[in-house]
Amino acid sequence: MTSPERTEHLVLPGVLTARQAAATVRALLAVQREDGAIPWFRGHHLDPWDHTEAAMALDAAGEHEAAARAYEWLARHQNPDGSWYAAYADGDPDAVTDRGSETNFCAYIAVGVWHHYLATGDDTFLDRMWPTVRAAVEFVLELQQPGGQIGWKREADGTPVTDALLTGCSSVHHALRCALAIAEQREEPQPDWELAVGALRHAIRRHPERFLDKDRYSMDWYYPVLGGALTGAEAKSRIEEGWERFVVPGLGVRCVVPNPWVTGGESAELALALWATGESDRALEILQSIQHLRDPESGLYWTGYVFDDGVIWPEELTTWTAGSVLLAVAALGGDEATCAVFGGERLPTGLDPDCCA
Repeated sequence: MTSPERTEHLVLPGVLTARQAAATVRALLAVQREDGAIPWFRGHHLDPWDHTEAAMALDAAGEHEAAARAYEWLARHQNPDGSWYAAYADGDPDAVTDRGSETNFCAYIAVGVWHHYLATGDDTFLDRMWPTVRAAVEFVLELQQPGGQIGWKREADGTPVTDALLTGCSSVHHALRCALAIAEQREEPQPDWELAVGALRHAIRRHPERFLDKDRYSMDWYYPVLGGALTGAEAKSRIEEGWERFVVPGLGVRCVVPNPWVTGGESAELALALWATGESDRALEILQSIQHLRDPESGLYWTGYVFDDGVIWPEELTTWTAGSVLLAVAALGGDEATCAVFGGERLPTGLDPDCCA
C-alpha cells in the first residue's frame, strides 16, 4: 500500500506533500478494477488514452505492478485491427459505449509502455507488449493522409474520418517517437514509422491548414510543444503567443476561450510543456494555482472550476486529472522515466520534417 515514505519524490512546494501524494496514489489504486482497467471514476467510462495517463502516474509513484496490469488490460482487449474502442462503461470490456476508434487514443499505449520500461527496466514486459504496440501503430498509420496529418478516427462501421485534429496529432507524434524508441530497444527498425513521424511533424510545424480549426481550445495551443513537434525557440514563442489568452493567474488554464472555466488536466499538461521548454518556475506556478481543485478527502482533483460563478463543474473527480498532476510533479521533481518521456531523451526524431513535402 502506498505510504508517504514511498512518495517522497513527488513532493513539490505548494503542490503536494508526501502524505498528499500518497493519498492521491491510493485514490487511483482504489478506482482501478481488479482486471487492471482504470475508468475516469467508478461508474463512468474508460477511454484508452486516459487509462494510460493514469497508469503512467502509477509508475511515477512506484506502483509498477498496478501500472503493468493496466497495460495488460489493453493487450487483452485490443481489437483485431490494432485499435481499441473509444469508451467502455466503467472499464468493462463487454460494455462498449462508443465503438469508434480514435487514433490518438490508440497510439498512446506506446508512450505508456516506454515509460513503464524506463521506470522498471523490464525487458520481458517490453517483449510482451511489443505486438500490441506494433498493431496499434499500424492501425493509426493507416489513417495518415498525404499531407502527413493523421485522420481523427474510424467510425463504428469502419469508415475513416480523414479530418485531423492538431491536439490529437501532436499526441500521436509523441506516441510514434516512443514506439520508435521501443523498436530500437528491440533492434527491430521501423523505417516506415520514421517517415511517418517526419511527415506528421512537418504538418504540425508548417501546415496549420491541414487541421480542423480548434484554435479556441487551449490544448491546440500547447500540445505541439507537449508532443515534441515544436522545440527550442519555436516552442517558447508558441507558449508566449497564447499565454494571455488561456492562463488565468492564480486559477489555472482555460479549457476553451472565452469560457470562464479552468481545468486541472489542461493546467497540469501545460506545466509539463513548460517544464519541457526549461520554464520550471512557471510550471510550478501553474501547478500551485490549481490546488483549489484538490479534494482533500479523496486526494483526487475536480475536473474544472467556473470562476465567474465560483462553482466546481462538472462535479467529478477524474483519475486522468490526478494522473496528469502526478506526472507534472514527477517531471519537475526529476523522476528519470517521466523526464525522459516528456523531455524527449532517447526518442528518435524520424526524418527531418523540412525534407517532407
